[in-house]
Amino acid sequence: MRARLLRIADHLRESYWFLPSIMAVGAMLLAAGLVWLDSHHATTWMDRMPWLQAARPDGARSLLSSIGGSMIGVAGTTFSVTIAAVVYASGQYGPRLLSNFMSDRGNQVTLGTFIATFLYSLIVVRTIRSPGEIAGETAFVPQLAVLVGVLLVLCSIAVLIFFIHHVPSRIHINSVIERIGDRLIAEIDNRFPVFVGQPLDERADDPRIPAAFRPDADVAAIERLAAVRAKDTGYIQLIDEAALIDTARDHGLILRLQYQPGDFTHRGSVLVEAWPAEDLDDDAAKALRAAFAIGSRRTALQDLRFPIDELVEIAARALSPGVNDPFTANSCLDWLGAALSDLARRDLPSRLRADDDGALRVIAHPMTFAGFIDRAFGALAQYASADMITGNRCLAALGDVALSCDAPDRVAVLARQATAFRELAEDALSGANRRAVLARADQLLHALAEPDYKRRLRDRNAWLGGTA
Repeated sequence: MRARLLRIADHLRESYWFLPSIMAVGAMLLAAGLVWLDSHHATTWMDRMPWLQAARPDGARSLLSSIGGSMIGVAGTTFSVTIAAVVYASGQYGPRLLSNFMSDRGNQVTLGTFIATFLYSLIVVRTIRSPGEIAGETAFVPQLAVLVGVLLVLCSIAVLIFFIHHVPSRIHINSVIERIGDRLIAEIDNRFPVFVGQPLDERADDPRIPAAFRPDADVAAIERLAAVRAKDTGYIQLIDEAALIDTARDHGLILRLQYQPGDFTHRGSVLVEAWPAEDLDDDAAKALRAAFAIGSRRTALQDLRFPIDELVEIAARALSPGVNDPFTANSCLDWLGAALSDLARRDLPSRLRADDDGALRVIAHPMTFAGFIDRAFGALAQYASADMITGNRCLAALGDVALSCDAPDRVAVLARQATAFRELAEDALSGANRRAVLARADQLLHALAEPDYKRRLRDRNAWLGGTA
């Protein structure tokens, strides 16, 4: 249940209607409250202020009618501009970036402000009465409500000026890349070293791992496994980690996850394997199934690979023959290098997770430094290796990540990635471009092969960071 609530909250955050709806309801409540205040407390105090004259029925009605008509027109215009910007951005940078623009708070507040001002004016103008308009009742003008309506117009003008500046700045490619990169770095900071359960030292022969979950499991051991199957088809957007641990502890189970956030699953596929099978009852299976939130698209809620893929997609599109924009790809590589440099300084969690009592409860998908490197630089290598400018920047980004690595196995991962990149560049480039990229690749590989590789990389700052 918690997973579904978190998914709903994320959908509301990314929706283009939720915040404007809240603002519209707030405007209607504000209008009703101010009209009530005007009707129960005379506003003759305005007559004592020569610079603030009380409005008359005809003037107030005309003013609010003009405000309402203009606001709904401006709201339609801003919506059209937003849709045009979204269409342009999704076509240029990739359709998966559409949610980034739909969830933009500036666009939501702009639309909400104009709609709220329109509804406010509509409600207030309905309460204005001219003399003799209704038999037995005197004229009524909600002076305070009219004054607040004028203030809302001033706020709407300020928001319109903000919107005119906001839209082109938000669709600027560097701003798009910056938002994705910032979110990626923030997710790395939030997720590591925080993860589901308590970490356990992972060993292949760990006696706490049931025989059914080992590579050499026999038929008898496998028969003690029970499968929890999906009832929906789509992408796993969220896994309620606490619910998995609690359910496994309450029923004496050990779980092995078959998927991780961002993976695609279909009806009937196995989400979780549970051991022992006899302890998995219907209630436990229902609770485990409810811990997975499945939707039609990937999100960045728990999927650290998603912002990486977004940066890779932008860079790959920029390097396509139809666009041929290596500098946009360079910006993506800069942010990927910054994020993975941060990741290189952190300990990644073991796939073995325990409850508060130290008992093994969940066997999750392993998170490896090599996997993230391959997801970022490995996916871009086929494109970047065919361009001299981007190829040099890709090697520089690998060198920047190496400066943050202290573990020899992670340095070896970067060396293998640089070697693979060199082989691709050797086949894809020719002439002077080929010689330039291969020379830098050789410099990087030579530095990584030495014990004092950090000093050697720092001494080569001219080639590491001089391609901007």
